[in-house]
Amino acid sequence: MQAQGQMENDLGKIIIDTDVIATYAGAVAVECFGIVGMAAVNMKDGLVKLLKKEYLGHGIQVHYNEGGSISLDFHCIISYGVSIAAVAANLRETVKYKVEEFTGLSVDRINIYIEGVRVID
Repeated sequence: MQAQGQMENDLGKIIIDTDVIATYAGAVAVECFGIVGMAAVNMKDGLVKLLKKEYLGHGIQVHYNEGGSISLDFHCIISYGVSIAAVAANLRETVKYKVEEFTGLSVDRINIYIEGVRVID
């Protein structure tokens, strides 16, 4: 029987914290073409801040769904001049594959919020 965020077998339970999944997903995301980094959005004044590599998980929310699957929300900053559709498709495919392989959990949904665009030299 699989509950939210945990796997169980004859040897015991494995419980995966959402911060672990978010940090791993962030590390995978910044390796994708067109992604500059994760963004922290200040809802009060609407400011968007590019997160440093140590805080990649802060731009990602992980939600556990019924049936043991997970959904991810990415708040990204992308490179200027790239196709948003192509970057989003690549991000979805790469993150889904790697997170499922890493956690053993099924990724049900990946929502991508483009919070900004940066010119990269």
